[in-house]
Amino acid sequence: MSVLSDKWIRTAAIKNGMIKPFIKKQVRKGKISFGLSSYGYDARVSDEFKIFTNVNSGVVDPKLFKKESFVTKKGKECIIPPKFLCFSKNY
Repeated sequence: MSVLSDKWIRTAAIKNGMIKPFIKKQVRKGKISFGLSSYGYDARVSDEFKIFTNVNSGVVDPKLFKKESFVTKKGKECIIPPKFLCFSKNY
C-alpha cells in the first residue's frame, strides 16, 4: 500500500467516519501536534497503553487478540519498538 494523501484522509474521515473526532488542520500546542497535515494525520492518545507481547509464544489471531497478550503501561510517553503494536486504552 502506498502512502495516503491528505486529500484522501480528509475524504475518508468526513464521508466514511474513519477518524473521530477529525481535526481538519494541524494544531501545534507546545511540541506535540495533532490533526491533518500534508504528511498524514497526527493522532493524540491516552496516557494508558496496551502493549502487545507474546511472552507465552501462543498462536496470535489478529482479529481476536487475547487479553493476556498485552501489558498495560500508564505514563506520559510510550516508546514503541520496531515491529511492535501499541494501542491506547480505547483499542
